[in-house]
Amino acid sequence: MLTFIGLGLYDERSVTVEGREALRAADRVFAEFYTSRLVGADVADLEAYHDVDVDVRDRAGVEQDPEPILEAAADGDAAFLTAGDTMISTTHTDLRLRAEERGIDTRVIHGVTAQSAASSLTGLQNYRFGKATTLPFPYAHGGDDVPASVVETIEANRERGLHTVVYLDIKVGTGPSGPDPDHEEYMTADVAADLLAEGWRDELAVVVARAGSPDAVVAADRLSALADREFGDPLHLLVIPGDLHHVEADALVGLADAPEALVEE
Repeated sequence: MLTFIGLGLYDERSVTVEGREALRAADRVFAEFYTSRLVGADVADLEAYHDVDVDVRDRAGVEQDPEPILEAAADGDAAFLTAGDTMISTTHTDLRLRAEERGIDTRVIHGVTAQSAASSLTGLQNYRFGKATTLPFPYAHGGDDVPASVVETIEANRERGLHTVVYLDIKVGTGPSGPDPDHEEYMTADVAADLLAEGWRDELAVVVARAGSPDAVVAADRLSALADREFGDPLHLLVIPGDLHHVEADALVGLADAPEALVEE
C-alpha cells in the first residue's frame, strides 16, 4: 500500500486523525517539501511527534527516481507526505499511477489546502474562484516582469467575475544560478504585490499570510499599498478578487481591513 497523506498547513499536529493513524502505522515514511512546507514545524518535529523516521526526497528523488518509494510500498505499507493536500495544486498523480501499474494499492488522505483556507479566511465564497496561477520569481522565467500567462489567467477570471488565487513562488534546492542544495527562498506578498502593480494593474488584492497558523494575517488593499507593507514569515499568497457579492465586500472590510471605498468600486 502507498498512502498519500496531506499534512495540512501549519505544524506536526495539523494532519487529520485518519492521516495521523496511517502515518504512525506505516513501515516507511517519505516526504517532499520542495513545493510547499509546514509553517510551524520541521522534519525533526514531525519525526518526534509521530515517532517515525521521515525520508525527505528532493524533486528528482520523487519525479525521476521514485523506485525506493515504490519498492517500500510493494514490500509493506509506505506513506508519502506533503504539506497541504498531496493531490491539490501540488499533484503526485504520476507517482500514484506508477504504483497502480505495479499492482500496489493506493489511497489518499486529504489535508487542508491553502486554497480552502484562503476562501475561509477572506470570506470570499469558494464557488466564485476561477483557475489559480503561480507568480514566479523573475529569474525563474527569464524576465523581469509578470509572465503573460499569469496576467491572462487573472483577466480571464475577472471577465467571468471570478476571484483568482495567486500562489507565490518557492525555490528549494535551486536558485538564480541553477541547482543549489542550500538554497531556500519564498516569495513574499509585498514583492508579489509590487510585481503585479507594475506588471498588471494597481487593483484590489488580498494577502493571506501563514494560513492555518495562530498568527495568520489577512489584509486587503490596492496592490501598491500592499507592496509597502511587511507580512512576516512565509508562506504567503495573494487573492485578486473578481466581482464582489455584498457579503464578500463586507467580509473584506470586516476581516481584512479593506478600505470601504475600494470594495465599492
